[in-house]
Amino acid sequence: MWLLFAFIAIPMIEIALFIQVGGLIGLLPTLLIVLLTAVAGTYLVRNQGLRELGNLQRAFTDLRDPTEPLANGAMILFAGALLLTPGFFTDAVGLSLLVPGVRKSAYVWLRSKIKVKSFRMGENPQERPDDQVIDADFKDVTPDKRPTHGNSGWTRH
Repeated sequence: MWLLFAFIAIPMIEIALFIQVGGLIGLLPTLLIVLLTAVAGTYLVRNQGLRELGNLQRAFTDLRDPTEPLANGAMILFAGALLLTPGFFTDAVGLSLLVPGVRKSAYVWLRSKIKVKSFRMGENPQERPDDQVIDADFKDVTPDKRPTHGNSGWTRH
């Protein structure tokens, strides 16, 4: 229900804002603002996305919980989609998601709504007893491949 409401309300808000802003400053400045926010948003999303990717790699390297860098990356990706969507409301929401403090607050709020049952990285030595190791020798008994026809000149046998 909320998704349906968003799909109806957001375009209506955007149309109303386009009419209001276009009436105040004119058509060309309005279109220029929309174009500039898309270009600036793309630049900001790229830089912050690369920084967050580095944070995610460090979290994996240090065997830390990667939830926050993953959530930040998802919010940056969503901000990029909003900034590329023409409109003032979506640009405002997209730019706000590029502010680290806003992302942190959104992450804290989302984390309070989602309960993680368990999280584990790497192997726990207590869960893998040594008696599960099987030591064996093997011999390859695969028959040699022999062609059933003569040499065609296209392959070597």
